[in-house]
Amino acid sequence: MSSPRILPVTSIVNVWYSVNGERLGTYNGHTGAVWCVDADWDTRHVLTGSADNSCRLWDCETGKQLALVKTSSAVRTCGFDFGGNIIMFSTDKQMGYQCFVSFFDLRDPSQIENNEPYMKIPCSDSKITSAVWGPLGEFIIAGHESGELNQFSAKSGEQLSNIKEHTKQINDIQTSRDMTMFITASKDNTAKLFDCTTLEHLKTFRTERPVNSAALSPIFDHVVLGGGQEAMDVTTTSTRIGKFEARFFHLAFEEEFGRVKGHFGPINSVAFHPDGKSYSSGGEDGYVRIHYFDPQYFEFEFEA
Repeated sequence: MSSPRILPVTSIVNVWYSVNGERLGTYNGHTGAVWCVDADWDTRHVLTGSADNSCRLWDCETGKQLALVKTSSAVRTCGFDFGGNIIMFSTDKQMGYQCFVSFFDLRDPSQIENNEPYMKIPCSDSKITSAVWGPLGEFIIAGHESGELNQFSAKSGEQLSNIKEHTKQINDIQTSRDMTMFITASKDNTAKLFDCTTLEHLKTFRTERPVNSAALSPIFDHVVLGGGQEAMDVTTTSTRIGKFEARFFHLAFEEEFGRVKGHFGPINSVAFHPDGKSYSSGGEDGYVRIHYFDPQYFEFEFEA
């Protein structure tokens, strides 16, 4: 059976089997919207960040809460490093509190117990809206509300690189399977491909709407984008005008080759299955849709 999908739904994180839609269980504890979810490499632990000003660590199989880190503002992004030993999360700039990125080593229980990260990086200029670990856990890549991208060392906290290719907020960052590249989704109606190590801008995928999420296929040179209007504007237009389709682009040629309809609200997140045979999308309409590719999809790619 295929691996489960871990999905945040309001304040409760749910686990579902993607193969048949069966819900396996929930992680109960958060009292605010859950903004981010990540699982470690062997899916033993799950990390969640919420608007209830907390980051929580869970046992993936049993749903038991293993650790709770309280923060001064909402936790916007979170993630495990390559080995699953170090966690990072960023907090929002709100209510007079500054945006910070915090790092905890799970091999030292006292850090969690005392709520004392081994490193805390302030981000005073523009809050972090999305962040992922780089290859081998040496640094993190952070996208900002201003459209900037930063690399921060996970050992020293030093800012290693800084670029600004986007003109508006970066909504999502996802890495390729081998972690050599990553793709960003932005409110400036584009998604962009970058080199993980150098932050070199490689490709741009253009649309006529804000892009909320973008993902790279693990088996083909394909990209899927999801987005749409701002949620507050959705009720004033039809679904056709709102353009809520998932859109597929060729990674190398930057050309769109397909669209998949279904959602009747903006798509907030997209992700490929690790085997590349399906993808999931979560929308403002309250649905998570899982689409399996037709056999012709694979035949066409291999013939090409």
